[in-house]
Amino acid sequence: MTATAPTDHHVLLLRLAAPLQSWGDRSAFNRRETRPQPTKSGVVGLLAAATGRPRGGAIDDLARLRLGIRTDQPGTLLRDYHTVSDYRGRPLLSSAVNAKGLQKLTSPTKHTHVTQRFYLQDAVFVAALAGPRDLIDILRHALVRPAFPLALGRRSCVPTHPLLLGVRDGGLRDVLEQEPWQVPRRARERWGRNHGNATHIDLPATLDDPDGGDIREDVPLTFAAKDRAFTTRTVLDTFLAAPTGLTPDPARPQPDSGGHDPFALLGW
Repeated sequence: MTATAPTDHHVLLLRLAAPLQSWGDRSAFNRRETRPQPTKSGVVGLLAAATGRPRGGAIDDLARLRLGIRTDQPGTLLRDYHTVSDYRGRPLLSSAVNAKGLQKLTSPTKHTHVTQRFYLQDAVFVAALAGPRDLIDILRHALVRPAFPLALGRRSCVPTHPLLLGVRDGGLRDVLEQEPWQVPRRARERWGRNHGNATHIDLPATLDDPDGGDIREDVPLTFAAKDRAFTTRTVLDTFLAAPTGLTPDPARPQPDSGGHDPFALLGW
C-alpha cells in the first residue's frame, strides 16, 4: 500500500512587516485591539484579497491551509486615541432607533465619544502556509500581482517589501526553522554584538497542530459583511532555532541552540 504524501510538503512563506499592523479577533466599535501575532483570519483575508475573491466568496480552501507564524521581531504596542463629536455642537446619536426608524439622541446627553485603536509598531513575522502544490502556486502568483490592495490586518496597514519570500518544500516546522532571521541588518548586528555573532537565535512560533495545547477562534468561515463567522483551530506554541546569517566570533563560545534564551529578542 502506497503511503499518502503529507499535505504540508509545499509551503508558501510570507514576511509580514510594516510600520503598523493590527490583528484583531475580539474588537468592539470603541475599542479595537490587536493580538501579539497575526491571526489566521487576517492571513486568509490577505490571500483572498490577492486572489481577487469578493467579500462573500468561498474561502474554504484558504482556511484549510496549515498556518505557522514565527515572531522575528515582536514590535511594540501603540494605542491610537480618537474622539468623535458633531462639529455643530449637537449631542451625538445613539445606536437605538425610535418607532420611525430614526436614531435617538444619547441619554444622558453625550457630546464626545472616545474610541481607541491598537497597533503593533515595527513588528516582523514570518508566516508559513502549507497545502497542495497547485493552490500554493496560485497564491504565489497572486501575491506578485494582487487583484486587490493588501493589508496586514487593517486597510491602513500596508506591508513593506518583500512580502513574498517564496515557496519551500518540506514540513511546516522545518521550513520555519530553516528560514533566516528576517529582522533588519542593523538589528541583527546589534544583537550579534551581545551574543558573539551566534549562528542561531531561538524565536517564538505558533503552529497549527491537532495535538497542540491551545485553542484559537480565528478560522474564518465567511467574510460576508453581515454573516461573518469563525471556528476554532488547535495550535502548538514553541520556539524555533533560526539562522541569524551572522559570522560567529571564534573568541566567544557559541550558545547551545537547543536551549531557549528568554531575553534573546530584547537584545540582552
